[in-house]
Amino acid sequence: MNHPNIVKLKEVIRESDILYFVFKYMECNLYQLMKDREKMFSEGEVRNCCFQVFQGLAYMHQWGYFHRYLKPVVIVQQMEIYTMVYSDFGLAREISSQPPYTEYVSTRWYRAPEVLLQSYLYSSKVDMWAMGAIMAELFSLRPLFPGAR
Repeated sequence: MNHPNIVKLKEVIRESDILYFVFKYMECNLYQLMKDREKMFSEGEVRNCCFQVFQGLAYMHQWGYFHRYLKPVVIVQQMEIYTMVYSDFGLAREISSQPPYTEYVSTRWYRAPEVLLQSYLYSSKVDMWAMGAIMAELFSLRPLFPGAR
């Protein structure tokens, strides 16, 4: 996928029947930015970050894929241009693929209700739920739905 808000795949290496994916280096992730933050993000900063992530999500969904593993640590940033992009496509699926899907799709704090209730039938809407939880976390610097394992 070629989009400014999706991390660039540089190379694929196959070694002993194992695939290695080499992506563009990104300097930090959204979790680190929030953790190290001493004051709240402004509304403009939250809007800018979320707009970029939603742009990447819209592109991904348009091409027929959903991420299923959105959380602050997989939203990475290239510092000098302040661009937010996604990484970690290990659980991504094609929207047109046939359910049932696995029930483990993301960190519990960002799971949509249908996944928490162990439904095997869900869609790209789980990405939107996760982004809503991340957006709330950007405003408060605390998870919206924290939980224990």
